[in-house]
Amino acid sequence: AEGGALHLPILRTHADLYDPAVRDRLLAGTMLPASVVHHAQRVRRAFAAQVSAVFEEFDLLLAPATPVSAPPIGDATIILDGVEVSARANLGLYAQPISFVGLPVIAAPVPGAALPLGVQLIAPPWAEARLFAAARRLERAFQ
Repeated sequence: AEGGALHLPILRTHADLYDPAVRDRLLAGTMLPASVVHHAQRVRRAFAAQVSAVFEEFDLLLAPATPVSAPPIGDATIILDGVEVSARANLGLYAQPISFVGLPVIAAPVPGAALPLGVQLIAPPWAEARLFAAARRLERAFQ
């Protein structure tokens, strides 16, 4: 809803500038009732509190960035748990919850795989310096 509201002036006059899937998601967001948006914001705050509690025990989190290796260019589907699904709709499954709560995160490639694979380092709010330092150490370890 927030993204749709932000982009609506441009969408009204230059919708063709957007990737069709992105355009459709933004337009769908503009049609959400205020009550749905308000409820989503409450859910976001509750989820953020739960995730932030993890950082009472850990300085950073290391997690997969995507559920599978990157598909070859042009492939529209991936296999998850033996089921063929949309790549566009599912590659962000592990990154979207972190973006949803607004935590600092850096994704880094993991070398050695035939197709790109990545991890994400996740930090608590306002710990970007710690995140950047850890990402640099991870990058050196992978070299």
